[in-house]
Amino acid sequence: MLSFDQALSQLLGAASALAEASSLPTLAAAGRVLAQAQRAPIDAPPLDNSAMDGYAVAVADVRQVPTRLSVAQRIPAGSVGSPLQPGSAARIFTGAAIPAGADAVVMQELCQHVAGEVTINHLPEAGDHIRRAGSDIAAGSEILAAGQRLRPQDTALAASVGIASLPVLRRLRVAVFFTGDELRMPGEALQEGAIYNANRFLLTGLLDGLGCELLDHGQVPDDLAATRQALRAAALDSDLILTSGGVSVGEEDHVKAAVEAEGRLEMWKIAIKPGKPLAFGQVRGAQREVAFIGLPGNPVSSLVTFLMLVRPFVLKMQG
Repeated sequence: MLSFDQALSQLLGAASALAEASSLPTLAAAGRVLAQAQRAPIDAPPLDNSAMDGYAVAVADVRQVPTRLSVAQRIPAGSVGSPLQPGSAARIFTGAAIPAGADAVVMQELCQHVAGEVTINHLPEAGDHIRRAGSDIAAGSEILAAGQRLRPQDTALAASVGIASLPVLRRLRVAVFFTGDELRMPGEALQEGAIYNANRFLLTGLLDGLGCELLDHGQVPDDLAATRQALRAAALDSDLILTSGGVSVGEEDHVKAAVEAEGRLEMWKIAIKPGKPLAFGQVRGAQREVAFIGLPGNPVSSLVTFLMLVRPFVLKMQG
């Protein structure tokens, strides 16, 4: 038997990362794996802007407090004001562009605005409450690395610098089936000796959570010919075949023999509990060999071996 570390090393050594990529709108790219690193085409923020609602002033005009200035303009977010004239202030709102000639913003709580004039009750320093262009992201800097699974905050980051589409790897296609004459689906009558198929829900949910394209071939009886046929069908259009059950040494365990007949077995039995009877190999497909992993039928063994061995294998295949 292989140790856990040996088994994981062998699995990862055999995992080939997908190379096929396509472009998706950034709005639809969350959950996908980025194929190429992305750099910011612009600064963020794109220009100096106000971090507060208040008054844009020239520090040189506010030498003492209180100081009274005329309010010459109003600059909401999305607008660009005129150059600030000496002795004047601009009413400005959060996110609005700092007008030329201004070098500080005094927050509105520290001012009094009456009849076209504002009284400044605070001595500002140059740069107060101004977000400088490029202070969050500099144009040309790498913002997203190749191979990362895009989270909503990642697509938001791309959108914040104007990236409208992203190159993503295609989804990993994983074919699954579940062996056992005793298996029934919830909602079906449970005859004596039968059990409900928990693993179908477990594994399809885990694969879905990893962003895989799932090809569910359902349940397969404990029969060598049926298991071989299921492997051939699964190998037609998948990148990975994942099964549960039938990998131990009983007379009704046919998965090992079926894989050997339809391809080759490269690993079987790992020195771990739970999860000892895990099988790994390749199944011949129409155009290429398809990776195969057979998990034990016990639901806890399936869960442990998936998280400890299958998940890293899937992540490497996903790039």
